[in-house]
Amino acid sequence: MITKQDVKKILGVDPQNLDLYISACTHRSYINEHRSFPLPHNERLEFLGDAVLELVATEHLYRTYPYSEGELTNFRSALVNYKMLSEIARRIGLGEFLLMSRGEAKDMGRARQVILANAIEAVIGAIYLDLGYAVAAEFIAREVLVELPAIITTGQYMDPKSKLQEIIQEKRGVTPTYGVVSESGPDHDKVFVVAVYVQSAEAGRGAGPSKQEAEVAAAQDALVKLGSV
Repeated sequence: MITKQDVKKILGVDPQNLDLYISACTHRSYINEHRSFPLPHNERLEFLGDAVLELVATEHLYRTYPYSEGELTNFRSALVNYKMLSEIARRIGLGEFLLMSRGEAKDMGRARQVILANAIEAVIGAIYLDLGYAVAAEFIAREVLVELPAIITTGQYMDPKSKLQEIIQEKRGVTPTYGVVSESGPDHDKVFVVAVYVQSAEAGRGAGPSKQEAEVAAAQDALVKLGSV
């Protein structure tokens, strides 16, 4: 369980109300296994932290980058999506302090990424309630906004499907198409395998828990094969 020293070390803030940070690190599944746990899980803090993060990121983008609304929206989406936030959570060591059920603790795939991303949003909510907007904004600037220059420079703000389409249309004058190769697993845990085609030739293949995510993975695979990432 996270302590005041841990909060200071990994978040760089001096907590006044430690319970907020413990709750921020508590997944719903932990409460289900520990009915006597005295604190709530992190979903309400996540809801609040998401709004604070979006406001701070949006204001920073507006003041820093003189681009169109559409481009700024793409920058923000790349910055605050669950994959980026989960990587930030891993970088600062937040995962070590998550309270989860035994089952959730074993899952190291996409579900863990989502839990980590939600936890860092909950932590932002905790900082906001405990120490105010300015301190929360400083944390966001130090740990989240710092990723923005690389996102813009490397083109990470453009999702793989859009990036692939732009390249293929420029080189071939056609639009890539996608098709489901296979579908497996129970309804609550489906795995889709999708291929992307360029003029009927397979250019890449990817898997995911939804057709949309599998398409993104296929586009990413095609970009790697094209040497465009």
